[in-house]
Amino acid sequence: MRSERIPPHLYFVVSAIFHYLGPAFAVLLFSRVAVLGVAWLRIAAAAMVFAVWRRPWRALVAADGEGRRLLIAWGAVLAVMNCCFYLAIDRLPLGTVAAIEFLPVIALAALGARTRRNVLALLLAVPGVYLLTGVHVEGEALGIAFAFANAALFALYIVLAHRVSRLSYLSGIDGLAASMLIAAAAVTPLAGWAALPALGDPVALAAGLGVGVSSSVIPYVSDQLAMRRLARSTYALMVSLLPATATVIGIVVLAQVPSPAELLGVGLVIAGVAVHREPQGAVAASG
Repeated sequence: MRSERIPPHLYFVVSAIFHYLGPAFAVLLFSRVAVLGVAWLRIAAAAMVFAVWRRPWRALVAADGEGRRLLIAWGAVLAVMNCCFYLAIDRLPLGTVAAIEFLPVIALAALGARTRRNVLALLLAVPGVYLLTGVHVEGEALGIAFAFANAALFALYIVLAHRVSRLSYLSGIDGLAASMLIAAAAVTPLAGWAALPALGDPVALAAGLGVGVSSSVIPYVSDQLAMRRLARSTYALMVSLLPATATVIGIVVLAQVPSPAELLGVGLVIAGVAVHREPQGAVAASG
């Protein structure tokens, strides 16, 4: 009940901030562990934290048949999405991957645009993200393929995570914990072999734990707390705040002063989110 007293948008802000702290730990790991090994460490560390914290096997027992299928699907998406993300940023600029990732997400927001005001919000947010990320499709074709696969899976993540957050008999966080346990099992045959060299490296293991907590535990938990009270289209549109968050972190932490075009992009994204309004039915449902 205490979590309900905090505005859901604040949970999203927490998720957005930690979304970019995770890659800071991953920089250290890329020099020590193969790309797929980083993906495995991230998921395995998060699954371990959830296992100790939430006892996720109890959620699997409590779920009905449809709920278990939903959790299994979400876990599989988490496993493959993380692998595709790291394989993409290993071959392409992060800005390009972020821009491609945004395309299906804004489509989800468009599906929920029922008023002229929300259409205007989309028209403001899309060019804002374009200015921030600088869409330049460069690099090898395989990297582009991984980026588009990650984008499609990220949109599917939003759909599945939103459905789990609305299950009446299951806490969204417990559902997340169960899905992360499934993701760890699913990613092991895909990427576990690449993490073997890190098992004897304390620094890599510590960094992997940091990546798991900051990239998968804190932001995904915040997502669940936000999604439980936000319409899916609203959450999808707010994802466009991620590049703006990255810009702010760059200024404060890395002293990276943005260009005028980037500042304009931040302004357009913030304006789009400000103009957007929750559908009336979603507001009523969220209480």
